[in-house]
Amino acid sequence: MPSDALRRALTDPGPRPLPDEAARLLEDLDAPPRLAAHLRAVHDVAAELLAWVVGRYPALAVDGDAVLFGAATHDIGKALHPDELSGPGSRHEAAGHALLRERGVEERLARFARTHASWDGPGIGADDLLVSLADKVWKAKRVPGLEQRVVDVLAAASGAEKWEVFMDLDDACDRLAAGADGRLAFQSAYPVVA
Repeated sequence: MPSDALRRALTDPGPRPLPDEAARLLEDLDAPPRLAAHLRAVHDVAAELLAWVVGRYPALAVDGDAVLFGAATHDIGKALHPDELSGPGSRHEAAGHALLRERGVEERLARFARTHASWDGPGIGADDLLVSLADKVWKAKRVPGLEQRVVDVLAAASGAEKWEVFMDLDDACDRLAAGADGRLAFQSAYPVVA
């Protein structure tokens, strides 16, 4: 039975709601309320970022459902390692991937739990990069290497000059980062432990 604080973190006004399957997983785990709030914030930014990419760079092949589910569950392993909600750590990455796979989530959706922090690794595609970028820009963190990878992918798909794509992405990230204070306040309103 999920706690009242978790239910509020999943339903209170603020960032858009999580996909139903992601919300059910968090309820089944009785996940920390702060984790649910964080996932809503990142998912909300991912949805905005995805809409921007689809509108501006329609030639880029993206799996929108995967990006949104990935953003909504990328840190689900923190339900098993709640100390990583308030401190550093990467145990949640493999743990979250394993948890999702054990619960029947297919690999194309579960992979984001392990790839969201390894955006510079081999085999990372556009979908993974978008989840990683949303996981940074939600709190107004700018990571030049990550953004350059996104620029490279967008330029290759569209044929646009990299400098033009860079300027375009920079504007989009600035716009998204402008809402960081509200998202951080939303996340902070929920306890790490219910």
